[in-house]
Formats: sequence, C-alpha cells, structure tokens
Amino acid sequence: MKIRLVAVLATALVMSCGSLAAAEQGDPLFQVYGKYEKVIPPQPTGSPDQVEVLELFWYGCPHCFQLEPYMERWLKNKPDHVVFRRMPAVFRQSWAPLAQAYYTAEVLGVVEEIHVPLFESLHRARRPLNDKEQIMAFFAEHGVDKDAFSKAWDSFTVRARVRRATIMSSRYGADGVPTIVINGKYRTSGTLTGNFNSLIKVVDTLVEEERKAMSAAMSTEDGAS
Repeated sequence: MKIRLVAVLATALVMSCGSLAAAEQGDPLFQVYGKYEKVIPPQPTGSPDQVEVLELFWYGCPHCFQLEPYMERWLKNKPDHVVFRRMPAVFRQSWAPLAQAYYTAEVLGVVEEIHVPLFESLHRARRPLNDKEQIMAFFAEHGVDKDAFSKAWDSFTVRARVRRATIMSSRYGADGVPTIVINGKYRTSGTLTGNFNSLIKVVDTLVEEERKAMSAAMSTEDGAS
C-alpha cells in the first residue's frame, strides 16, 4: 500500500513539474530569462499611460555609438503605445560635460541635428569634446548661435537635468552603458543579451509584457468603478 502511494505521489509530482515546465516554455518572460534584470525598486516614468523605453547612454561610449543604428531602426517601427526617451548616464564627473551637451541640445530643440553627428565626431573623427568651449564650437558648426548655446548650457534647466541624470543612473541599477530601461521596471543591455539584435528582441518582449499588464490593470479599474 505504501509503495503504491509513493508511486502515485511520484507520478503526480512528475506530471506537475511537466505542466510547470510547459507553462514556463510558453511564458514570454521565460523565453528571455537571464537577458534582463529587474529594477529594484521600480522607478516612476514620465508617461504612466504609455510604456516607457529609456536608453541610458554616454557619447564617449563606442558601444553606445554602435547601438545607435539599431535604435534608429527600432524607432521607425515603434508601437504607438511606447514612448522613447534618452538619458545620458553620469557615472563619473568626467561624463558630465557630454550629458550637459545633450541637455543643451534638448533645450535648444536641436537633438536630431546634434545627436548622431556628436557620436561621429567622437568616434570617427576622434575629435576632443571635453569642455564647454570645444562643445560650443561643435554646436556652432551645426548652426547653433554661440550666445544661445552659452545661455542654455549655463541654464538652471540644463544643470538640473544633469543632476537628475546623475541620480537616476544609480537608481536604475545600471553598471554600464548602453542600458535600456523598460517602464522603470526592467533593464537590459548588450552584455546581458549577447548582441544588439537580441537586445532589441528582449526590449520588444518586455514592452509587450508591460502593455498587457497595463491593459489588465486598466480593465480591473474599470470593473471596480
């Protein structure tokens, strides 16, 4: 009797484990297991009704430069429910001037004119862009008035954004760039995924999971009301 009971329990355990394994195999997050990490604690986003994809980068990083074409292609097909943001990481003080350059471009409304050329100047032309004067000369070559640049560069808005980027670089738990943060809850990188094609697939998977979670939460709220 005992032997038969043990056999029944063993069979049930195997079936249970088999069902669990099958469920995991069908779980999109299981498919990308080990290719992302959770942000603990999750960080708030600027668009609670959309899924936020945030790129932490540094202009001086060659891997960030290599990722740029992949992100440009992804942005062309980005779903409407996704909002994309860039944030220059500041892991050390020497990174701050290039973060300030990005936010100066943002305030002046010239990010699209400046972003890729700045990468190219650093990594193809090997041009030094380490301080205000060097960066101002670069902006001037791309049609930005020097007085307007200087005013934006020294503005409270730009300095506040650099300070926030410094804080958030740590809060997202990133230890390098480029890092992609999905909805303030997950982070992934080329180091975790192995290559940038895989990185984009992981981003898409996490975005879809967050979309479904947000839809489910909205349905629950509608039902409660």
